[in-house]
Amino acid sequence: MLEIRDLSLSVTIQGESVEAVSSLSLKLEEGRVLGLVGESGCGKSLTAQSILRLGEHQGVRKNSGDILLDGESLFEMSDETLRRLRGGRISMVFQEPMTALNPVFSIASQITEVIRLHLDLDKKQATARAELLLTDVGMQDARQILQQYPDALSGGMRQRVLIAMAMAADPDYIIADEPTTALDVSVQKRIIALLLNLQRKRNLGLLLVTHDFGLVAEMCDDVAVMYAGQIVESGPVSEIFNQPAHPYTRALMGCRPEVSEVGHALPVIGGQVPQPGQWPQGCHFAERCPLAQNDCKQGPLQANAWQAGKHIARCLHVEAAPEDNERL
Repeated sequence: MLEIRDLSLSVTIQGESVEAVSSLSLKLEEGRVLGLVGESGCGKSLTAQSILRLGEHQGVRKNSGDILLDGESLFEMSDETLRRLRGGRISMVFQEPMTALNPVFSIASQITEVIRLHLDLDKKQATARAELLLTDVGMQDARQILQQYPDALSGGMRQRVLIAMAMAADPDYIIADEPTTALDVSVQKRIIALLLNLQRKRNLGLLLVTHDFGLVAEMCDDVAVMYAGQIVESGPVSEIFNQPAHPYTRALMGCRPEVSEVGHALPVIGGQVPQPGQWPQGCHFAERCPLAQNDCKQGPLQANAWQAGKHIARCLHVEAAPEDNERL
């Protein structure tokens, strides 16, 4: 199991350290897909990258909490152990493939570098494995693709290369950070189908970072809804889609195009996500929530302020939400 336990992270803004992720807890099991969903600016990518401690050189600091892999703290691992872990047991697929791939190296050199770092293979064996990986992710004429450079490939092809690189050392977990945002709709569907097929075939734990609830419904077993640095609702996908508890979750789901009436403007959530350092004292969503009352603004809310089995929500007024759904 990969577990984030009560994690708080800070970033530096205009020379001042401010909290950007607050007391966040998640669990990702092998063989399951967990969706981390929310608007831009909520801290999803920061959380995902913190699993591999990728933000530490950009001023991201851990304030408290831990990240555990099979019970072992990633923050207590040596640099050498962490290097073996990255791309070994845990891999990442980034949002923008053109910036994630190095434009001055061939596809072959970039994939075989990952393979040889983690597996005891010579150059010829690594090249053969790279060709097989590209074939597995649906790329025709993989041998020719290996000789190409990133700028010669389409966006969808580059994303497939990143997925192949992520699979290079047979990881147990993959973190996919908005893996289809930069792609057109038809390519998005093929990439999602590919990720799901690989996840099921290899029994991977997959963390999908996204703002798209439709994608969550299609891919995920569990979902965690993030707002302004906090998880505001989490649980099995079926329960959250059938009975969303937190007003923010209900509002997000109401913004999906497929539930909007033809000829009407797409619903939006009024206001903006507060920036780190500007979070309110109580519920972070209170300023945008039509159900908010004085008690919502008095102090920090527990992640399980409302709970029904594995379904929890950081909200004091869940029972009022169904009656006021038209206001969200």
